[in-house]
Amino acid sequence: MDAFVSFLFQFTFFYPLTMSLLWIAGGLHYYLRRERGSRVRTDPPELASEPFVSILIPCHNEGDQADETIEAALAQRYANFEVIAINDGSRDHTAERLDALAARHERLRVIHLDRNLGKANAMRMGALAAHGEFLLCIDGDALLDEYATHWMVSHLLTGPRVGAVTGNPRIRNRSTLLGKLQVGEFSSIIGMIKRAQRVYGRIFTVSGVICAFRRSALHRIGYWADDMITEDIDISWRLQMDHWDIRYEPNALCFILMPETLKGLWRQRLRWACGGVEVMLRHARSLFSWRRRRMWPVLLEYMLSVFWAYTMLFIMVLWAIGLFVALPPRFYVDSILPGWHGVVLGLVCLLQFAVSMVIDRRYETRIGRNYYWMIWYPIAYWMLSLFTTLVAVPKTLTKKRRQRAVWVSPDRGVR
Repeated sequence: MDAFVSFLFQFTFFYPLTMSLLWIAGGLHYYLRRERGSRVRTDPPELASEPFVSILIPCHNEGDQADETIEAALAQRYANFEVIAINDGSRDHTAERLDALAARHERLRVIHLDRNLGKANAMRMGALAAHGEFLLCIDGDALLDEYATHWMVSHLLTGPRVGAVTGNPRIRNRSTLLGKLQVGEFSSIIGMIKRAQRVYGRIFTVSGVICAFRRSALHRIGYWADDMITEDIDISWRLQMDHWDIRYEPNALCFILMPETLKGLWRQRLRWACGGVEVMLRHARSLFSWRRRRMWPVLLEYMLSVFWAYTMLFIMVLWAIGLFVALPPRFYVDSILPGWHGVVLGLVCLLQFAVSMVIDRRYETRIGRNYYWMIWYPIAYWMLSLFTTLVAVPKTLTKKRRQRAVWVSPDRGVR
């Protein structure tokens, strides 16, 4: 028993430390092998051909963002494309804005669905109506960089087993501390993890806000599942379980709005956490075959992250009990405030931020000014991740199965 308790205490320290070092090593390897000295965003690789691309934009109550999102999609430097906007039962003026835009732009087509059936269903309808073999999917509030399509297509053309390419989301709204923290997060956490996972073999999830797909790959796996709360995680796992490759392209930029209130951020991260648990529950058993062994590290890392959250809960419960009851020494926790362990983790976290800022300067030259705010990230966001995971597991386990995941309008932040 003493050995087990000691293991739990050590695990809470060494797990995040080890993962941070793995992300740093993988991210640096990706940068040195594929980014350093390579073409810049405005000088994409030459393509042998420019096959037709369909840009799909599912929309639900996006009337305030529709104009700038559609205009940015239509401004692609790529020659051969169409834009399909899918209005999924919006209750605001989205339908009127999309119809007005379609009247002005020949490349734009609009599909109206009469009720809210969820993002997965909207993208499936768009894919069925699309003329292209390559589908570039973005969110209804995202501004696509003018060179993004070219960078995405270069992977799909040169890799016949590439089923999807995930892009590089950048935060647009930065007027609050939460916004500034998310700028650093998408650079040093999300971007670096995707680089590292690409090096190590498999990606946990594409970015739902910007991703290109090969339609034949989607057709093999049955397109997006409309009963998964995070369809992007589910589609990533199913593509890789079917032995399709997923690549990360940091030059494919997309500028997005993120929550800047605690309530909005909690709802978003809880949805992400619930989506991860859903995918694990649905697909974990089918991964236990030798042919799908390359997905084992992805599954193991996710299961360890859940175990870490509940180990932290166990330690916090012991600390709270120890305030009122005399516990045996092996169970006694004198404080949950950061000690030297916390200082070490914080320094490694800041090292990860610093490395990612160096890597990301080529995509956003002034990103370093957000580094000052990242000192708050280990406390604010690790705690957010911890508690959303703790809530997500029982919430997902008690959820009614095969229930359609419909739209819930997110917090768009302060602009």
